[in-house]
Amino acid sequence: MAAAFMVVACGPSNTVEVGEAQEVGQAEGVTLEIDAETSKIDWRGYKPTGQHFGYIPVTEGQVTVEGDALTGAKFVFDITALKIQDMEESNENYPKLWGHLQSADFFDATNFPQAVFELTSVEPYAAGAIEDKEEFETANTPKTDSQIAAENPTHWIAGNLTMRGTTKNIKFPAYVSISNGTVAAKAGFNIDRTEWGLAYNDESNAVDKAKDQFIYNTVSVGFDIKAN
Repeated sequence: MAAAFMVVACGPSNTVEVGEAQEVGQAEGVTLEIDAETSKIDWRGYKPTGQHFGYIPVTEGQVTVEGDALTGAKFVFDITALKIQDMEESNENYPKLWGHLQSADFFDATNFPQAVFELTSVEPYAAGAIEDKEEFETANTPKTDSQIAAENPTHWIAGNLTMRGTTKNIKFPAYVSISNGTVAAKAGFNIDRTEWGLAYNDESNAVDKAKDQFIYNTVSVGFDIKAN
């Protein structure tokens, strides 16, 4: 792992962070294929008057391990196959919401049909509470990072997430299990959608939040990845 990743000497903080894209090191070890049938990315968006949630399928990818150490990972998910789970597909509002999410207001899927996550570093998870961001309180205040984090996290994972042509590095806690040629990883964390250009009804532009005329910039993301 030392050859593959740069580890911060002072150790990781207990904060989910977004920063500039980082260099991807050369992964060492055995490469395993992502199980596209069982791997997915969950999402949940919030507005004061409600929530929408669903998942995006993972279509391909690899995970590299050396012994019991995770040394590399890359997976691709298909924005055009996004699913909404808070309403039935027969609901007349389903295609309206789906189309809006695919449009230039959000993912701009015509120009950017895929998103990619690529691992840049792995650090042990140290005990301690995850630091949460304060949000404007409504009936649908976004869930906090500590509420949606994977149970019993083992690592801090950092990687480049590319959406809508923009690449940012994100750091989050995750539970990673490596056993008998199989890798399973779960994580839950929040991102600010505007960092990737999904700026429709940007919360910061709301003149009067008490009137509920905005969409929270915070989006909850969940990774459920299996490779063998």
